[in-house]
Amino acid sequence: MDVTALQAIAANNDWMTIFPELLLGCVALALLVLEIVLPKRLHASLPGVALFGVLAILPSQVMSFWVGYIDGDSFNGLLHHSYEGQVMRVFFLLTAALVCLLGTITVARRKVAQTEFYHTVLIVTAAMMLLAQSNHFVMLFVALETVTVGFYILVSYFRGSARSLEAGLKYVIMGALSSAILLFGIVLLYGVAGNPSLPAHTTAAMNFDELAAFLSANPHHFLASVGIVLVLAGVAFKIGAFPFQIWVPDVYQGAPTPVTAFLAVGSKAAGFVVLLTLARTFAAYVWLTLPVLTVMAAATLLFGNLAALTQHNVKRLIGLSGVSHAGFLLLGVVSAATVPLGYGAVYFYLFAYLLASFAVFGVMAHVGGPDDADQELTHYAGLAKERPFLALVLAVGLGSLAGIPPLAGFMGKLFIFIATFRAGHYGLLAVAVIGVVISIYYYFGWIRAAFFADWNPAPAAPARPPVDLATRVVLGLLAAGTVALGFYQGPLGGWLSGR
Repeated sequence: MDVTALQAIAANNDWMTIFPELLLGCVALALLVLEIVLPKRLHASLPGVALFGVLAILPSQVMSFWVGYIDGDSFNGLLHHSYEGQVMRVFFLLTAALVCLLGTITVARRKVAQTEFYHTVLIVTAAMMLLAQSNHFVMLFVALETVTVGFYILVSYFRGSARSLEAGLKYVIMGALSSAILLFGIVLLYGVAGNPSLPAHTTAAMNFDELAAFLSANPHHFLASVGIVLVLAGVAFKIGAFPFQIWVPDVYQGAPTPVTAFLAVGSKAAGFVVLLTLARTFAAYVWLTLPVLTVMAAATLLFGNLAALTQHNVKRLIGLSGVSHAGFLLLGVVSAATVPLGYGAVYFYLFAYLLASFAVFGVMAHVGGPDDADQELTHYAGLAKERPFLALVLAVGLGSLAGIPPLAGFMGKLFIFIATFRAGHYGLLAVAVIGVVISIYYYFGWIRAAFFADWNPAPAAPARPPVDLATRVVLGLLAAGTVALGFYQGPLGGWLSGR
């Protein structure tokens, strides 16, 4: 390769397109430097520095929708910048800010390294933002593994807890397996696309645009079909879809509550953004991907809801209910193959899920106590009497997750159902309605535990510390946002017309 070619490649490396991710990386490194430089008595302020850093980047991302943002490819096709990618940047920054806030409640109770927790959260967030814009399998795999390795650390962060260490070990094993399956699928696709005896063969098959062109010219190749199924299976591990959800309840229970929230919202959202991107890339193989994703969606919905029925540990319950939410989101992905509304429904659902989930996790962080792995439904007995504000936020969050009108979760499910109906997947729609009915039982069982007295004496629950003003404001905004988004979809409504 001559100097001119190298200069052309370097000229396409537009670093301003990833300026938010670079800023997050700088804030993460600054935390480590400040921990070394500052006196020990000031180390308690470092979580605030992390939170301030995320919140300082967030307004510029929101403003970019009015002042303009970069649209198109950069870094020689490694990244593709779009409206959806920009919005997901905002989504992940919001997620990171809320995880940092939960960390000031939960992680601060334990004798563990504080600064490193927030450092890892910021690095994982930057990787998620890059993952949402990836347009190349190398970029996708590197960003995805950065996220996964970060979660290996975060899940087992409470080293003094046997459950946290067990959760970390299980996540490592399942994460390594999913990465191997994903990588094997990528290698198969790359090898097939480079075969000179096939039409439209290319040595640049790692790029999604090039791969899509090759698959369009070879719509029924056996090895390409195997590669596509393996890639979809690798992504299904990350989103906790059936039959790759086996790790979810144990990992969600053992991980610290902020990490459980990060997995439930951030990791799931990143996985579905990747899945939507791959669905477009594999459009020529819709005869294969549609049946696979349809069966996966139905099985995920039924398994998640039925398994959650018997749970008394709320972290396991929220994990298995998260599996069912992955099923609802898969309905949107399946519908998007023929109905543009499916794309908008998935993105809207993710935002509704973010608001409701963090409202619930915020309450869990206060009720859980130092050892938050053993949170039981009985620990919520008398919550409405002792902490009425927390009980109200919990009811709004769980009601939205259950799909009760007029909350945002109801509108999210409604848009998914409309897209599914328009796509003609009536069987899937029937399964989804059954899933909603089942979910009402266990979500309202949780609300019942908080609001109504139980004749059976409950075991001693951890002490419930008072809610500080900042946390009260944030939880109030999450609950209010859940209600408001149910009535008015605002800018998010643009997607619902199939943008």
